[in-house]
Amino acid sequence: MSFAAKIADVLGGSIVGTVVDTVKAYFPPSMTEQEKGELALRISEAENKKDLAVMTAANQAAAEFNSRIKDMEGTAADLKTIPIVGHIVIFMRGIQRPVWGFFTLWADYKVFSNAWDLSETQDQMLMAINILVLGFLFGERAVKNVLPLIAAYFGKKT
Repeated sequence: MSFAAKIADVLGGSIVGTVVDTVKAYFPPSMTEQEKGELALRISEAENKKDLAVMTAANQAAAEFNSRIKDMEGTAADLKTIPIVGHIVIFMRGIQRPVWGFFTLWADYKVFSNAWDLSETQDQMLMAINILVLGFLFGERAVKNVLPLIAAYFGKKT
């Protein structure tokens, strides 16, 4: 989820509703329903303008960050200009994720089938690799759900 999307979630319509509900408690009893509705609408409009300004600033900050990274690290188009090495680097960047994923799958198979007898340090390294690779592939929430099972397995073994 992008930074701007997270801000949009935080600043969703619930905040405007909460502000309007809070202010309604302080409306004078002499106000008509039409006046109360108008005031609630104006409060909602003001909150929406503020939220839009915050989201616009967040989008602009994210765009500037992405532009800065592109300027500092370059792009694949920059690498294509290097005759042979550029294409090799692009290939290596592209193959890195599948290689790490399949290596982790193979290493886990070797450990769970008792083909490897790992030391405590090697167990910890494999655990770290699993967390990094699986976290990248499946997301943080999935890793948090599975981590107790993995920790229990490695804990029993040592």
